Amino acid sequence: MIRRSISNQLIELVNQVPVITIIGPRQSGKTTLVKSTFPEYSYVNLEDPVSRMLATEDYRGFLHTYKEPVIIDEVQRVPELLSAIQVMVDEDRGKNGRFILTESHQPRLQKGIAQSLAGRTSILTLLPLSMNELSEEGLLEKLSTDKLLLRGFMPELYREGSREPIVYYRDYLNTYVEKDLREMLEIKSLDKFLRFLTLLAGRVGQVINLSAMSGEVGVSSTTLSEWLSVLEASYVVYKLKPYFSNITKQQIKSPKIYFTEIGLASYLLGIETENQANRDPLRGNLFENLIVLEVLKSRLNQNQNPNIYYMRTAKGVEVDLIVKKEEKLYPFEIKTSMTPNKSFSRHLLSFVQAEENALKPRIIYTGQSYPQISGVEYVNYKDLKTL
Repeated sequence: MIRRSISNQLIELVNQVPVITIIGPRQSGKTTLVKSTFPEYSYVNLEDPVSRMLATEDYRGFLHTYKEPVIIDEVQRVPELLSAIQVMVDEDRGKNGRFILTESHQPRLQKGIAQSLAGRTSILTLLPLSMNELSEEGLLEKLSTDKLLLRGFMPELYREGSREPIVYYRDYLNTYVEKDLREMLEIKSLDKFLRFLTLLAGRVGQVINLSAMSGEVGVSSTTLSEWLSVLEASYVVYKLKPYFSNITKQQIKSPKIYFTEIGLASYLLGIETENQANRDPLRGNLFENLIVLEVLKSRLNQNQNPNIYYMRTAKGVEVDLIVKKEEKLYPFEIKTSMTPNKSFSRHLLSFVQAEENALKPRIIYTGQSYPQISGVEYVNYKDLKTL
């Protein structure tokens, strides 16, 4: 079993707050994380119809059966349970680590937290495996760039005897994305929704135009906006917001779209082999997706706000990724190239000159790491361990 970096934060929070809530996409490893970290806790999964019925019809009996400290998996299935947990917590605010809740759909849980558990819970977000986690297990060096783009980072795919990536993501799409999202959105035409999802995969790392896409999908841009919001809230896609720079006021103000799981994006694009991934015209975009999500995972695994952005001006000045940390700005350029090139640093240096808080510009690429070339650091993407 691969040890998850976020487990350190989970252990700390158990000693600080009565309720810990872990959110994230399906199959990202939430259940394995909490059960392996706290094997002594009672455990119940509300996907089980009998347990769900008991929690719905007799919450007192449910909480008596599964005595605290307890892990309650997929708590969004019975949102009414949050009110009962609130009452129990308020009866004894001196006890911490009483309930660990997991949930795969942020919208439902966030509403419940706002109503019932505000001030009583801390929230951790668990995304799929990170490169750092794979590296610590000695797995990363065995994987080529194209294999990572194809396989992705779902924990299941790193278990001995696991399915092939193309089979896994087909099943994942059918079982979780279609089932859960169709239920949430009350989608009448699944074909159109899947068309939209596939078009998004073809636009990773880009600013999307929903008005233009509405004609391709055959639904209104308003509907597409609703679908996109739920895809984001359900951790299928991630919106990277723009950073407003001193360089110029004429900047792109819309977010760029990335997939939380790069393997799913590759599957939707019809990529089935490493050779195909290597030759795909979107390989650079997929690689950028991989790096952006790696940085996001690093921040979330430390229980920090993401604080990551991109910048693009109307005149073409672009910084692929900007990390804001302690009021400092760390800019990144992301390239699939294996060879340093002076042109890679042009926009980074312009950004550093314009922003007094910007420092340590870095090129993240597939070649050898160098401390400095032409005023920037070159970092092989597998060496990207600290931010």
